[in-house]
Amino acid sequence: MRIPIERIWAEHPVARRIVEDLEGAGHLVVLVGGVVRDALLAELSGQDFHPKDLDIATSAPPEEVYRLFSPRYRVLTVGEVFGVVVVVAPDGRQYEVATFRSEGGYADGRHPSRVQWASLEEDLRRRDFTVNGLAAQKDGEVIDLVGGVSDLKAGLIRTIGDPHARLSEDYLRMLRAVRFACQLGFRIEEGTAEAIRAHAPKILRISWERIREELGRILATPRAAQGLELLEELGLLGAILPEVAALKGVPQDPLYHPEGDVFTHTLLCLAQADGIWDDPLLKMALLLHDVGKPRALARSGGENMAGHCGIGAEMAEEILTRLRFSRREIERVRFLVAEHMRVARLPEMGLGKQVKLLCTGEAEEAPLSSFPQRFAVFADLLKVVICDAEATAHKSAAWLPVLSQVARLLVHLRRVQGLRRARELLSGHDLLALGMAPGPRLGQVLEAVHEKILAGEIGSREEALAEAARLMGKK
Repeated sequence: MRIPIERIWAEHPVARRIVEDLEGAGHLVVLVGGVVRDALLAELSGQDFHPKDLDIATSAPPEEVYRLFSPRYRVLTVGEVFGVVVVVAPDGRQYEVATFRSEGGYADGRHPSRVQWASLEEDLRRRDFTVNGLAAQKDGEVIDLVGGVSDLKAGLIRTIGDPHARLSEDYLRMLRAVRFACQLGFRIEEGTAEAIRAHAPKILRISWERIREELGRILATPRAAQGLELLEELGLLGAILPEVAALKGVPQDPLYHPEGDVFTHTLLCLAQADGIWDDPLLKMALLLHDVGKPRALARSGGENMAGHCGIGAEMAEEILTRLRFSRREIERVRFLVAEHMRVARLPEMGLGKQVKLLCTGEAEEAPLSSFPQRFAVFADLLKVVICDAEATAHKSAAWLPVLSQVARLLVHLRRVQGLRRARELLSGHDLLALGMAPGPRLGQVLEAVHEKILAGEIGSREEALAEAARLMGKK
């Protein structure tokens, strides 16, 4: 078989020169990995193909690669111990050029104790899955020494050789198997799946940073719901996200949740998001939006799940901290989990409170007409409430009134001009100047006046000061 190699060279002319120069110096050189897999899939399915990244493997040792290309390009040698040299093209794109190698001695299930240069066949047989063990020559001819083509045709994720041996070399491969199944729409071959089940607890030998990255890639696919099911079926979910695994079997009111328990509801929420939004952080918020329900249910003695949003927000922060997310990412998810029920009640709120919620995290420099940019945080909340509602008996009846109210709010916001104007009309410094002591009461008065400004009941600084004075004198 051949891949559409000219399409690849048209997108990556520097990569073609790298291959030609290595061949001209007498070295064997091939394209490997994802670019070959995706090009073959495009050929088999008749779909279009746009090669983004590509990797090159060669018989040339790292020092020879450096010697050949350092005069013309910037060459990075950060992975030289593993035979990887990075050639940087003038446009900034980076191409990994790796020396054929074999590895061994994985005592910790993460790092090889020895790396040695090897043949092309040895290099391909050390890789993780058959669909990633394909290579292609400069003319596009495919080299398949591991059965990758037949597994591509069958839609299978299968380890190269003994699955226990392959997974023991790097336990992250268990999550990678799930990710490729979701990314490609494949199923995991049963022998590989059984080996994952056997080794699942060992995933905790992998750093949380690597687990987070692979989990994010799973969520970013159009099959995140399938990914969650696979993680649970293979025994990985209980190891990395025990709080989500605990949702299984937690009952819900069948009047509002005919879909079943909290875990089933969470799966359906992710399925709603799949194919519409690929933002992994938004999908993480959906994954965790009801994570507080078991604790809320236990706290009420099994009566109800009141307060699950606040409990879930705290749990989400703990989970994402464990997974080494950034503080900004944690705050975003925490807010979405904490407020996902409140936004559904938007039409019931007072007008001032509606404007404040809409303007949370507002990008005031963006025009009002660019809703997703101006109100990005609120837009994310809308996405969460839509997916949440569509996975229940409510469906659109729960979120259409919210959208209708938002449309009216935007018209109102043009008139009252938003939070910035409210802060300009009255600030905490003004209350201090009026003689109010610092403390919680000051914040309450300021918030009450701001809500009236946002509701359009106060339109000038004089009115704002008068209302503040009235509230200050009121017990």
